[in-house]
Amino acid sequence: MNRRRFGIGMAAALGGLAVAGCARRTGALIAAGGAAPGYGPIVPDPAGLLDLPAGFSYRVVSQFGDAMSDGHVVPDRADGMGCLALPGGRHALVRNHELPVSRIADGALRGAKADIAAFDRLPDGRALPGGTTTIVLDDASGRVLSQHLSLAGTIRNCAGGITPWGSWLTCEEDVTRAGKGVGQDHGWVFEVPAAARGLVDPQPLRAMGRFNHEAAAVDPRTGIVYLTEDRDDGLLYRYLPERRGQLAAGGRLQALALPDPARTDSRNWTGADVAEGEWLAVRWVDLDGTDAPDDDLRLRGHRAGALRFARGEGIHWGDGELFFCCTSGGAAKLGQIMRLRPGKPDGGRATDRLQLFVESHGKAMLDFGDNLTVAPTGHLVVCEDQYTEVVANRLIGVTPAGATYVLGALTAQTELAGACFSPDGGTLYVNAYSPAKTLAITGPWRKVL
Repeated sequence: MNRRRFGIGMAAALGGLAVAGCARRTGALIAAGGAAPGYGPIVPDPAGLLDLPAGFSYRVVSQFGDAMSDGHVVPDRADGMGCLALPGGRHALVRNHELPVSRIADGALRGAKADIAAFDRLPDGRALPGGTTTIVLDDASGRVLSQHLSLAGTIRNCAGGITPWGSWLTCEEDVTRAGKGVGQDHGWVFEVPAAARGLVDPQPLRAMGRFNHEAAAVDPRTGIVYLTEDRDDGLLYRYLPERRGQLAAGGRLQALALPDPARTDSRNWTGADVAEGEWLAVRWVDLDGTDAPDDDLRLRGHRAGALRFARGEGIHWGDGELFFCCTSGGAAKLGQIMRLRPGKPDGGRATDRLQLFVESHGKAMLDFGDNLTVAPTGHLVVCEDQYTEVVANRLIGVTPAGATYVLGALTAQTELAGACFSPDGGTLYVNAYSPAKTLAITGPWRKVL
């Protein structure tokens, strides 16, 4: 039983409700967490869902089972999410739903047959339950104007990333083959324009590779897409499109490697493979056979010299650099945060550089970081994803110097996911995974201590 299944089982046993006594037992851990003051100590939530620092508050903008504007219902398992500006004083949240085939009753269609555009279906004609929903909100009031199903027929849409041209890249964390109860091969990235008013044409971006995708980030200067892989022996990939902003037109897939062919591991599980703070020059290995019917892309890439990462998950573009979480990396296997600075986009001689930015040395510091985003302050906001008998998933802030602090604590036995800021930087949106809730957190974001 993996961590997520354990957590879902616990949630079911508890009726999906927070357990106040269990939640309060995390107080010592929360108080001890981090070396930076952040926004000050967190305060218990009277509603028993999400504890936040004084001056901050949240509201639920969408939740599992809500009726949507298109007649469907909000699916469960809200995971990665992106926020994009729209014309007319509006913005959109494009939200993943990490639903396997077995959870078809928790999808937007509740398992009913429907004549909709879907990437894949069961033999009886029902669309697979994974995909995305889009929530449109008013900039000034934060009011929900509409929400609808925007991608259908996929499996386990985990995380993704926004693009500079106004779309969300949603990634399948599943490599089921056609004939294994489904009609199509899975393990692809799909693009969902934020302005789409209904279901998009579900076209997989096959040149971006077939593997256990997690998340994506786009360099706004070059249009290059960086991709993480949620495997203990995963790689970091980059996709060089033939035409910037037109990912479906084809491109080249590569994996990150170090110049020294003997250094092919960043996980620090059996020794200090990579030192904290150390900057490493990198090279990129070309990959072929990227449709990988045997799910061996990472294995072939590693044999060619690519660097291994411990469960690459959330990835986000900052100011000229990107950050990504390796959930089980480090000597303590509690998580690492990597930083990559791409070289000059104009063909200059500067090379890309990789740094182990943060490695967790204890649960109070960081415990299985997953999705992450960059705040307007330049700090990171990291969502934890671990399941134990004690509720402990938190929002962790990380300063530019690498010090951590606790920004929030969930009191329900599920993960936090999909953290992203509104275009004006005044609202942090985040998902409680299951039962799915999308929260809008407001407060003095720019007054970090």
